[in-house]
Amino acid sequence: MKRISWQRLAVVAAIVPMLALSACSSSGGRPAETAAGGGSGGQVATTPSIKIALITHAGPGDTFWDIVRKGAQEAATKDNVDLLYTSDPDGGRQAQLVQQAIDQKVAGIAVTLAKPDALRDVLKKAEAAGIPVVSLNSGGDVFQSVGAFTHFGSDESVAGAAVGTKLAEEGIKHPICVIHEQGNVSLEARCAGVKTKVPGTEILYVQGTDMTQVSSTVTAKLQSTPSADAIVGLGAPFTATIVKAVTSLNLAGKVKVVSFDLNAELIQSIIDGKVEFTVDQQPWLQGYDSVDALWQNYRGGFKVGGGRPVLTGPAIVDKTNAPAILKFAKEGIR
Repeated sequence: MKRISWQRLAVVAAIVPMLALSACSSSGGRPAETAAGGGSGGQVATTPSIKIALITHAGPGDTFWDIVRKGAQEAATKDNVDLLYTSDPDGGRQAQLVQQAIDQKVAGIAVTLAKPDALRDVLKKAEAAGIPVVSLNSGGDVFQSVGAFTHFGSDESVAGAAVGTKLAEEGIKHPICVIHEQGNVSLEARCAGVKTKVPGTEILYVQGTDMTQVSSTVTAKLQSTPSADAIVGLGAPFTATIVKAVTSLNLAGKVKVVSFDLNAELIQSIIDGKVEFTVDQQPWLQGYDSVDALWQNYRGGFKVGGGRPVLTGPAIVDKTNAPAILKFAKEGIR
């Protein structure tokens, strides 16, 4: 697949200037930040203030969710929304957070569907209570079945297949695809997509909440698999750990490292040649668009997407465009 094909997959979305932010805090990523000094201009909507809940499956320390949350907070400030952010990687506990939002009588719920079966019943309660729901990040193939009116995210099967195509073009025969959260439908779809193009792909499960375990498991797998010629990380912090493992085993150059998602450290690794490329699903847009769509629904009954998912990616980042994206990564929006 040529690089231009990746660009055609990406969806362009409008971005508004950064405003002062405020939100409730929970686990996953860094604490919420205010945007003082982060931009100026723009005017808060004159509609009455409403509460919107953003409930994700974020695990502690995963910087991906900092970016999602930053986009959501910016939209919330613009739309005069009181954003209530909570997260839990356990499906059952995430469902409890949704129930708490229902009990708080929020005006809308944005939720990730990494484990949709755990959320079906509680989202039916949201529908019965008249609370509109949108999904983001994961669950693009099931969002309608759980009552969400649209979904913001990347088609992970397409993204995985595109990675597989690119690896196949480079002669890769035995990549290892590292899943850091077993049962997460989006992560499983990524690796399955890679395998459709490179049948020799092997899946390795690690415990993403324990980086020491990630490192030891990856190291042991590489030591026991001399035929491995590439390793695929499914998130920037995990890929950083993978890079260290590859380097410690003196396999740099022999085992290529590729990734999904990004942060400033990963972009620098691409520039430095430690990572071949990454696939960006543009999480800032996922957070921003989810909150904005719920406000638009409140404002005029609008339903963005027309019953179809709204794609925020995938977009390829490699040495050709990494330097230009690095400044946005340092701002925490890429």
